[in-house]
Amino acid sequence: MSKKVRVRFAPSPTGPLHIGGVRTALFNYLFAKQCGGEFVLRIEDTDQNRYVEGAEAYIVETLNWLNIPFDEGIGKEGLYGPYRQSERKKLYQQYAEQLISTGKAYYAFDTNEELNFHRKDHERKGKTFIYNWHNREKLTNSISLTKEEVEKKMANGEDYVVRFKMYDPNQNEEDIIVAKDLIRGNVSFKKALLDDKVLFKQDSMPTYHLANIVDDHLMEISHVIRGEEWLPSLPLHIELYKALNWEIPNFAHLPLIMKPVGKGKLSKRDGDKMGFPVFPILWNAENGNVFSGYREDGYFSETVINMLALLGWNPGSEQEIFSLEELVKSFSLEKVNKSGARFDPEKTKWFQHHYLQEKNNKALSKLFAKLLINKGVTHNKDLLKIIGLLKERSSFIVDFWEQGSYFFQAPKSYNEKAAKKALKKKTPLLLSNLVKLLEECVDFSSESLTDKVKGWITENEIGFGNIMMPLRLALVGEMKGPDVFEIASILGKKEVISRINKMIVFLS
Repeated sequence: MSKKVRVRFAPSPTGPLHIGGVRTALFNYLFAKQCGGEFVLRIEDTDQNRYVEGAEAYIVETLNWLNIPFDEGIGKEGLYGPYRQSERKKLYQQYAEQLISTGKAYYAFDTNEELNFHRKDHERKGKTFIYNWHNREKLTNSISLTKEEVEKKMANGEDYVVRFKMYDPNQNEEDIIVAKDLIRGNVSFKKALLDDKVLFKQDSMPTYHLANIVDDHLMEISHVIRGEEWLPSLPLHIELYKALNWEIPNFAHLPLIMKPVGKGKLSKRDGDKMGFPVFPILWNAENGNVFSGYREDGYFSETVINMLALLGWNPGSEQEIFSLEELVKSFSLEKVNKSGARFDPEKTKWFQHHYLQEKNNKALSKLFAKLLINKGVTHNKDLLKIIGLLKERSSFIVDFWEQGSYFFQAPKSYNEKAAKKALKKKTPLLLSNLVKLLEECVDFSSESLTDKVKGWITENEIGFGNIMMPLRLALVGEMKGPDVFEIASILGKKEVISRINKMIVFLS
C-alpha cells in the first residue's frame, strides 16, 4: 500500500446527507490536508433499490459549499476510478470467487422462506438466529451440499448468495480478533459470536462489506475514518483483508452525534421538533416534502464547519473559534473523543453570531441586497449604514430585515402597549411643531438632527419623553431600533415628515 495518506468519504446516494455524515467528511478532509494527503469521494451505490435521484449531486454541492472539496472522485477523475461502485461491479466478482476458491467463503442457496422459518423457530425458543459456524452445515450451502449438488443448483439457475466464513473451530482458528482503533485504542471481538455475512448477491452486485474492502484496497486508502455505527463491521472487514492477503489500513471510528436532550442519536425528528436543520443544504424529496438546510436557513459555511469540528474533537485548549486553516493545523485523531457528542443548536447560533460580526459590512450589504430583491423591496437606502446600526444584535442576514424593515416600509400600525405609554393628548400639537422644525433643517445628518431637536426640546421645556417616544413610534412602529436620529437621517427628511404626519392623522 502507498505510504501517502489517502482517505475517502464514501456516502450512499439514498437521500440528503445528514449532518453526521458531513462531520465524517470534514474529519477526513482535515486529516488528509494536515498530512499532505488526498481526500477521495466515492459513491457507494451498490444497493440500487435505495438509490435516490439527485442525492449524488447534493453530496458534491454540500462539500463545495463547505469549502472542503474532494481531490479525487466524481467529476475529478484520478488514477483509481471509476468512483461509483455501480460502475465497478466487474471488479468485485473475481474477489468473491477468490474467497470461495481459498475456502474463505461459500455459496448459500437458502431461500428467504427457509431463513424466515429458522428465525421464527429461534424466536419461539427465546433465541436469536445467526447464520454461522454452529449451524452452517445444517443449512443449504456449498459446505453442507456435495459438489455435484452445488453444480446442479448453479446449472438450474437457483438463487444464491456468497457468504464469508467468519469462523471455523475445526481449523483451530483464533477466536478473538484484536484491532487497533486510532480513537478507541485496542478493541476486541469474539469471532464465534459473529455471523457469516453476505458478500455477493446473484444480481452481480456486492454487498457494502465486500465492495468497501475491495475499493479501499484498490484505491490505496491508508486511513478509514468513519462513524461509530460501523464499529461492529470492523472484525469482518479485518478478516476480509486477511483472507485476501492485503495490508490492513488504519481505522478510526468517530463518536455519534447525540440528541440535544435525552438519549439516542441526533435525528431529523429532533430538528423538526426543536426548530433546527439536520441537513447541510435544502433537500426536495421525491414525495414533495422539503427539508431545510443550514445554507438556506442563513448559516455561513464557516459556522457549520466550526460547529461540526467541535462535535467530538477537543483541541485541548479553551479556543472555540477556528478557521478552516486553523483546524487543518490543529486537528488530530488522538484528540477525538470516544463518547458521543451532544448537539447544541444554541451553540451553533453562537458561532453564527460570531462569524456575522467578523464579516465586513460591504460583504453583508451584498447579501442583504439579495434578500431585499427576493422580497421585492426597491429602495435607495444606504445599506452599509443600516448594517452598521443593526449588526451587533444580528446573527443572520434575515435579522437585518426583521430588525430594520422600517427603513424600507413605513409602519402600518403602532405597538399598542407602547402607544398607550407614549401618546398623550398634547402629542399631536407637539408633533406638528416638530414637523415645522424639521422642515427648516437643511442638514439632515444624525449629528445635526440630534443638536437641533434636543436643543428645541430643552429650550421649550417640553420633556424628552414627550417627543422622543412618539417620534420613535412614528418612524418604527414600536419601541425598538438604534438611535432615533440615525434612523431619521437614513430615512431622509421627506419620509420622516410623512411618517410623523401619518401619526398625527392617526391620533386625530
